[in-house]
Amino acid sequence: MILPTETVYGLAADAADPSAVAAIFEAKGRPRFNPLIAHVADLEAAERIAVFDDRARDLAASFWPGPLTIVAPVRDAAAVCDLARAGLDSIAVRVPGHPLALDLLRAFGRPVVAPSANRSGRPSPTTFADAIEETGVAAAVALDGGSCAVGLESTVVSVLDGTVRLLRAGGVTREEIEAVVGPLAADGGDAHRSPGRLTLHYAPEAPVRIDAEGPRPGEAFIAFGPAPQDARFNLSPAGDLREAAANLFAMLRAADRTRPAAIAVAPVPHAGLGEAINDRLRRAAGFVG
Repeated sequence: MILPTETVYGLAADAADPSAVAAIFEAKGRPRFNPLIAHVADLEAAERIAVFDDRARDLAASFWPGPLTIVAPVRDAAAVCDLARAGLDSIAVRVPGHPLALDLLRAFGRPVVAPSANRSGRPSPTTFADAIEETGVAAAVALDGGSCAVGLESTVVSVLDGTVRLLRAGGVTREEIEAVVGPLAADGGDAHRSPGRLTLHYAPEAPVRIDAEGPRPGEAFIAFGPAPQDARFNLSPAGDLREAAANLFAMLRAADRTRPAAIAVAPVPHAGLGEAINDRLRRAAGFVG
């Protein structure tokens, strides 16, 4: 199923069904070692499959429904199959903030995995048309929920071993998380527990060059902030990071459709949502992050 969320469109299936999960991996061409996120309808459903402590509950109360994924010890391994968890003893779970996704989860009553509905490594789809173009042939049902409001995947934090760590930057900023749970611990080797951590990820067909002051011959240029009026692509003319995040993947796709020699992207400030935007751009360019 093609499922809209507030972050990106997902390719969804019953989290407990290994055959259905395997079909997602096949449709995406996704490496089997990359875990999936279990989407549930509310905190009560999350605690049925994961062991939450007070910090996890505080984060859920602050950001759910919304673009935050919490990695916690698994409670019910049968509810999210081994393949979906990549064989780990932890589970990644979130409550999405899109009304269609919530309606489906409430009606289904069980966890649903829904990785982004793109072929593995490609930019995530933030419109229904892009989701259908990428993996629609593999979906029995497709729900059109309009353009995704956030446009970046969820932030992923772990609450393992008595600490809170940021595993992937996303739609909730580091500063917002620290306002709830205090300073985050350094990465303690938990990155493999998060999706979206491959070195080359979110990549269009054309090579991506980041922190570019302007285009080279044959390149498509994606600006940020004030730019010449004839600039074809601009993440946010006003320099608004939230607008830039919502536009990022769709603009990478649009630039790629012009068949350029490469796609050059202007510098984006690293503060706030800029951390997540720059993470995606580094991976689109094939940089380790």
